[in-house]
Amino acid sequence: MASTTLRAVTHRLTTTPVDQLPSIASFLATSISDCAELLSAPQTQKPGKSDSENAVQVHKLKTRLVSLLQDRSVEGRWTAVILVKATVEAGQWEVLRGYEPIVRSLIGILAKPDPVSTRKMCIITLTRIFHLTYQYPTLVREITTPHLPAFVNAALNLVATLQKVQGGSTREPKPSTPFMETVLHAILDLVPRHPTIFRPFASQIRSLVTSVLSFQPPVFYPEPVVDVAEQLLVSLHKCAPKDKSGSGWNEDCRSTIVSAHRSADFVLRSIKEQWESVDSTLTTPRQNYNKEVSMDAPDDLGLHSWKGIHAGANRLIALLQILSGFVSMPSATAVALPLGPILDLTSRLNSVTVPADGELSSSGVQVNPQIGREEREMLFAELPRIHVACMDLLAHVTVVLENSAAPVTQTMLEQVTWVFRNERFSRDVRMAVYALLSSLVSVNGPVMTKQSVTSIVPVIRACCSDLLPAPGDSVQGKAPSDPKPKSRQGQSAVNADSFLNPNLQKNGQSQSNHRFLDLERAASELLQNVLAYVPSELLASVRTDIDRTIILTADKDAMLASVLNPVPAIKGRAAGASIIPFLVQAHSDQVEVEALVRPRMPVLMTAPELDSVADEEDEEENEEAADEPYHVASKTSDFLKEPVATSTVTQKSEPAVPLNKRTYVDETTTQPASLALASKQQVQTKKARFEESVSSNSAPPVNEPSATFTQVSSSVSQPAKIEATSGPKPVQVTSQVSSASVAPQPSTEAPLAVGDSDDELPTLNVDPDTEDEDDEDEDVNMEG
Repeated sequence: MASTTLRAVTHRLTTTPVDQLPSIASFLATSISDCAELLSAPQTQKPGKSDSENAVQVHKLKTRLVSLLQDRSVEGRWTAVILVKATVEAGQWEVLRGYEPIVRSLIGILAKPDPVSTRKMCIITLTRIFHLTYQYPTLVREITTPHLPAFVNAALNLVATLQKVQGGSTREPKPSTPFMETVLHAILDLVPRHPTIFRPFASQIRSLVTSVLSFQPPVFYPEPVVDVAEQLLVSLHKCAPKDKSGSGWNEDCRSTIVSAHRSADFVLRSIKEQWESVDSTLTTPRQNYNKEVSMDAPDDLGLHSWKGIHAGANRLIALLQILSGFVSMPSATAVALPLGPILDLTSRLNSVTVPADGELSSSGVQVNPQIGREEREMLFAELPRIHVACMDLLAHVTVVLENSAAPVTQTMLEQVTWVFRNERFSRDVRMAVYALLSSLVSVNGPVMTKQSVTSIVPVIRACCSDLLPAPGDSVQGKAPSDPKPKSRQGQSAVNADSFLNPNLQKNGQSQSNHRFLDLERAASELLQNVLAYVPSELLASVRTDIDRTIILTADKDAMLASVLNPVPAIKGRAAGASIIPFLVQAHSDQVEVEALVRPRMPVLMTAPELDSVADEEDEEENEEAADEPYHVASKTSDFLKEPVATSTVTQKSEPAVPLNKRTYVDETTTQPASLALASKQQVQTKKARFEESVSSNSAPPVNEPSATFTQVSSSVSQPAKIEATSGPKPVQVTSQVSSASVAPQPSTEAPLAVGDSDDELPTLNVDPDTEDEDDEDEDVNMEG
């Protein structure tokens, strides 16, 4: 099927007019992706008939793509770029090994005045080709090494102009270019894989990136461009030689921290800072308070000058984000993280907060009388943004260091609670605080003290408030009718549209109270980590609020964390109620909840030593059972089946009847006197044997007749009573049999004579440990 699809693609490419190819380009690219198995198959030395046909189709496809890349029409080149990318991703090495002409054609398109979409796709396609050749040294030598410098130069020409300066060359960005984000992403993706090739362009790329991050008017770039520029500036240290890569990272990181302090000197000049640096090399420059705040000279990192509070805040935030990139991005060699200078910088920036209710005295902020009120108020408006960048930097430090950040978590916790106390009104500040506290609690939660937990209680309550839906304002209804007329001056303005559309006010409230998913996600994660890592006994004051919030919001992960970490029992208090019913009600279809409520874990015997011991024990038991002799149990009802020697009546043996069933034996003949006398003697003999067996201390041997009688007699709890009257009448025998005894057989003995009615069988209660059971009496009617 793949060969048929490939043949159809080549046929469409050769027969369809060039101006109509863009309309079917997506279909052709999808069809080529379906032929990935065929395009990536290695070509054999002696191909068969089918292999030769497939090789011909692949050759036709490559030839047609080369001709389309050199076509004069824009439609042909655009279609060729799309299909080249699809072919490369489908064929991998088998297609790339002969792609030198195509790579040269793609680089040539970047210098042509083609549409923006064509050149963007050309940059993306070339980046993908160089990315795929990285794992093949042969292709790197044949394609990447000779063509990547030309690609970098052509890409930089699209976004910047080259300027010759003393000691090298720099790049100044073009005022309006749509290729900036695409080019920066391509360079950022290729620098870690080919740092040696990018080394000659490092200074040009640095100058371009610093110009983008300097926010020089009238050129301003969107946030995605600024983010990728910050990441590219952090990655440039990888272009240094191997012996200088670590030192380059340390120098750039140190320069970023110093530049942040220099910018903070100008931005925070309207207040008197109470912060003192631990670094003696940091000095405060002299400033001219008569002119607008600005920094005229470039900083240590190479960023240009700025002017105004807003520009200074942007510069400070950009430097903090660059520092976060240095902390989180992998380096080429092992480096020492400057944790002390980083905490010193964040401590300085977080110590200045927005005054609560605008009162400077209550917040402890001391103003600089040489600066006007307008600049100070502009600073207070920018402080939440700066503090959010500080929280992100501390969160990156915590995530990278993990358990190694435990010694400094208390310092971070103090900075977080200090900022949250005065700036909780900002949604961005709350979200950043929640994210940072989640990282801190996961690292230091199990060893937190009661004082530390108490300090974050306001943050936890704010989490609950952000997760719960905001209570809507009560709909103002129509006032009750008043019989007394009111003057027009006393009436308030009424919205006439609310009478025509009653749902108008409700819709307005729902739009004003819309939910912020990022904030709720951060708050939910914090509650989950608090329940999972903080000791439960320290959350007594807010545990009820947390459980109520997660129940109302049906947060599965937080509810599971609450169930797995219940409130411990405290002496003198009742046990805490479990929220398992709410968890099951809200998430009964989840596998985690099912495993928690109804675990079905079987007993596992995975250890080989345990299995061997169990097998040895089973073998020993089987051998012991085989060595012991097997004794057949004596039949307990044999004495009932013994024939009487003097009896002349023969009876047929009856099968055993079930327990608690009545059995009737009808005798049709009259019992003679000799038979009655013989039966009386036999009963007396059995009675004597029974008395002898009871009086003896030890049981008789198994092979003696008395043993059988003793075993059966122990199952009889009451004696049989025989009543007789004058004349041949049926005799009624009443007996009670234990439930543990064997079912009795029909008696074969002859009925007793009438004159022997005074003789009774003795009480057969040999085993004193046997419990008496009150079973129903069985009546046996025998006719004599």
